[in-house]
Amino acid sequence: MKLLLLLGLVALAQCLPSKIPLRKMKSLRQRLEEQGLLEPFLKQHPHNQASKYFPVLAGTTSSEPLQNYMNVSYYGTISIGTPAQEFTVIFDTGSSNLWVPSVYCSSRACENHKRFNPSKSSTFVSTNESVSIAYGTGSMTGILGYDTVTVSSIQVANQIFGLAETEPGTIFYYSPFDGILGLAFPSISSSGATPVFDNMMSQAPRSRPSGSFVLFGGIDPAYTTNGISWIPLSAETYWQITMERVFVGEKSVACYFSCQAIVDTGTSLLAVPTLALRRIYKALGANSEGEISCSAVSSLPDVAFKINGKKFTVPATAYVIESDGFCSLGFEGMDTPTEEGELWILGDVFIREYYVIFDRANNKVGLSPLA
Repeated sequence: MKLLLLLGLVALAQCLPSKIPLRKMKSLRQRLEEQGLLEPFLKQHPHNQASKYFPVLAGTTSSEPLQNYMNVSYYGTISIGTPAQEFTVIFDTGSSNLWVPSVYCSSRACENHKRFNPSKSSTFVSTNESVSIAYGTGSMTGILGYDTVTVSSIQVANQIFGLAETEPGTIFYYSPFDGILGLAFPSISSSGATPVFDNMMSQAPRSRPSGSFVLFGGIDPAYTTNGISWIPLSAETYWQITMERVFVGEKSVACYFSCQAIVDTGTSLLAVPTLALRRIYKALGANSEGEISCSAVSSLPDVAFKINGKKFTVPATAYVIESDGFCSLGFEGMDTPTEEGELWILGDVFIREYYVIFDRANNKVGLSPLA
């Protein structure tokens, strides 16, 4: 499996790009497993993947299940304030807000994470506005403030962000990240906050520093030698595109009349409609839980997604997850019909195989196979 997660987020053509190195760390799932907490947690908190994208399904006004991040293992460092206070975050193309823990947080989850202290920043500006982002297990609540956010060499002045005062349950306590930096569109931002990437575009970054990275403001030609396939967005909320068909090997198994797909760095697996999930399991010889013999991995076919007239393949080495000698498929069920068709989520299992370009200037996604 490739150990790179490469993302290019194109803002302004005239800007020199800036790279943010990503670190590979133990995932939240691995940490819970080590503590013997994974099984009881999953039983206590059933996961509704769809509620991240359609909050009404979760019965809340704004919902983003934290379990969504359980298998994510790539994180980056940003800083907030003057002088800089550093935080480890997930760069999430499936959400739009930036938030980090604060010194006002009284939750146990904040005890072992970095906390922003506004009194130590000369550039912090407070507000009277509150923010609440609901999760399946509780909610992050806090206040909004403005400060300078630095992402690699790019400084974003007067960026609005959330200072968490409460964080849900034990799951944040074991998480390897401090906060979340959303890279989706302003239309889905909680409290109407302007996303970091939008402010980057308006403030025109002009610097370039240089592993595994997120690239803001340009395209790195070193990772596009296999050519770039450009795909127009079907909605300007998430990075949503139209998908025409799904194959296991050469056999068509799902998305027969086209469907929708969201390319989401904040989702670990491939989230697919339940009926399609059963077909994929059957075609790959897995049981009803998605478990498969590890000895069979070398003979499994590619799974291919036909998008904009071209097949994008994911090999078994990417979609099979091995843990303690057991193997399972990196798919999960999610039933979310949209006006344009059923919804799929192309998470890190897919993204790791491609150099992915999120082009806000032209509202399209670019995919280039990694060698």
